[in-house]
Amino acid sequence: MEFLKQVLKGVVIGVANIIPGVSGGTMMVSMGIYDLLIHSITHLFKQFGKSIRTLLPYFIGMAVGIVALASLLKQLFAVYPLPTYTCFIGLILGGLWPLFAKVDRKKIGPAAILAFVLFFALVVWMGLMNDVSNPERLELNVGVVLILVVVGAIAAATMIIPGVSGSMMLMLLGYYTPILNAVNDLKDALFSASFAAAVHPLLTLLPFGVGVVLGIFGIAKAIEWLMAKCPTPTYCGVLGLVLASPVAILLNPDIRWDSVGQIIAGVVTFAVGFAAAMLLSRMGKEEKAK
Repeated sequence: MEFLKQVLKGVVIGVANIIPGVSGGTMMVSMGIYDLLIHSITHLFKQFGKSIRTLLPYFIGMAVGIVALASLLKQLFAVYPLPTYTCFIGLILGGLWPLFAKVDRKKIGPAAILAFVLFFALVVWMGLMNDVSNPERLELNVGVVLILVVVGAIAAATMIIPGVSGSMMLMLLGYYTPILNAVNDLKDALFSASFAAAVHPLLTLLPFGVGVVLGIFGIAKAIEWLMAKCPTPTYCGVLGLVLASPVAILLNPDIRWDSVGQIIAGVVTFAVGFAAAMLLSRMGKEEKAK
């Protein structure tokens, strides 16, 4: 049962990571598993068995969330953009308490306030800049493959920073649509046993995947160091990132407010997301208490 809960949390993180404006790192904070996952990643080689047992269910869930729901999310954003986004805003806001609890209010000073303001502004700026065109698919060559490694590292780094959307970063870099299409193309090719059709998406995703692994390990080490050396400014910066996420999401030009039905559905999905985040956060507390 515990393994299944962890897989489901991984699904939430995976789905969040493919939605522009939504942060997988924020979902980790909301569910009370952020510190655990960062520690497991940074201690993978020192505590290999324990780290793998911790990370495996979450990574399985993330893979399921990304592969199985990529097509569904594409449809939901096309037909029901407002209710889909408000569900994730609910997930973000419903899980804020564990993050507030980590901020030592007695130690809040100029550095912590500056960190909050700067990172809040960074996410809002990213939301305002969300208009870069993304090609449907990439023409592969050596240069593009090397760029994909770099893009993967940048995207992975932002994916695990709470409040910063890795998929939005991909969109700003111009690689969101081709990566999402490569995931869908690979899935379709494997299900139809068309190995020839799988070659192009594989060659797109493999270098991107290498970059993702490098980015995750690099940023996880940096975050662990910051949380150990200057926890209050670090958590205030993270809080700024997380609180700005709903603002960045609502700046998305795909969201329209001219349909009463979608607005009502948006209120309902917000409430569902908020309640789900609180439930997942409570589950995270129960796991820590064991």
